[in-house]
Amino acid sequence: MLSGLFLPDHAHRPPAPASADGFGFPAGPAHARAALATIAAWPQYASTPLVPLPGMAAELGCGALYYKQESGRFRLGSFKALGGAYAVQRLLGRIVTERTGTTPTAADLLAGAYADSAAQVTVCCATDGNHGRSVAWGAAQLGCNSVIFIHEAVTRARADAIAALGARVVRLPGTYDDAVRHAQAEADRQGWFVVSDTSYPGYAEIPGWIMQGYSLIAEEIRDQLGARVPTHVFLQAGVGGFAAAIMACMAMAYAPAPPRFITVEPETAACLLASAHAGAPTAVTGDLHTIMAGLACGEPSSLAWPAIHALTDAYLALDDDSIRQTMRALARGVGGDSPVIAGESGAAGLAGLREVMANPELAGRLGLSHHSVVLAIGTEGATDPAMYREIVGRDAAELEKAMADAR
Repeated sequence: MLSGLFLPDHAHRPPAPASADGFGFPAGPAHARAALATIAAWPQYASTPLVPLPGMAAELGCGALYYKQESGRFRLGSFKALGGAYAVQRLLGRIVTERTGTTPTAADLLAGAYADSAAQVTVCCATDGNHGRSVAWGAAQLGCNSVIFIHEAVTRARADAIAALGARVVRLPGTYDDAVRHAQAEADRQGWFVVSDTSYPGYAEIPGWIMQGYSLIAEEIRDQLGARVPTHVFLQAGVGGFAAAIMACMAMAYAPAPPRFITVEPETAACLLASAHAGAPTAVTGDLHTIMAGLACGEPSSLAWPAIHALTDAYLALDDDSIRQTMRALARGVGGDSPVIAGESGAAGLAGLREVMANPELAGRLGLSHHSVVLAIGTEGATDPAMYREIVGRDAAELEKAMADAR
């Protein structure tokens, strides 16, 4: 169910920056290509699939629907490797340069040429699951140490997946935002390096690198669509870094007629929706509980907010049942579509489209029709297999095998 909505008055919202420099972080196609030059050298890099869903598009009444499936990204289950691991590599490169006077290549870092320096570095972050897994994976690839802070609502399966990569996992009371503050305090005390995907006063450069890594997704999509231009992009949002990175890259790539951008948040943690109403970054409080664990964030990223404020055409908040229904629809395939495995946060953007199309007046206000070309990004697969089975009624591994047998 759609439980929250804000439609900005375009006449009074701030104008979008005219260049990449105006966004406040490394934004746009050129920066995305620079990140690709690094990430494409990692083992197992491949562009993730852009899955057409004509059956669901017909059911909803839009012209075309594409789902970017990030679940296979570096076998980590989500898009996050493009941000956290990329930032760990950039950070280690800077540290090695400062300590040795030599600028290492990415290949040298991955080959362990500076293993002694890397072994003296500890990176840390707070996470709802996927970002911490990415940071831990990046640290393991490069020979660094990692400490990942999780809050009390993070499931055991997600914590175990992080620990399996060699990280020390520390569970804390409170929310994700409490864990963010604890990670910074502990890093200051221990001499560690925070690799956070949210920014706050005095901390912006590394979140900017992470957003630059995320923007690679937008460039892959542009390559995959070719001459076809999306008219609407539905983007799930936690602190806003992912959404801002994709918006900024696509707004620049498709100027002067960019797609309409719609953010989707959990009703219990809709900090961007609250910020839109207030016209400034605004935190929401409470336990923030939602099955959309990766989006359970109460405080927007100060680095992401300006781009979101300038580029968002609608802010949506959804209840958890909308997510469950969308996960089940993807798993069974609609109107002949191939089944798709989507995790709770991964299904959120598409769930937002489904709710909007169920409201003809709202769909009309957003210009959605049978002529529209709509994009949703499946940011995660079944990163908590037990929860996926509970919601969908089938094991993700069982469904994957059935899909492989049908090919």
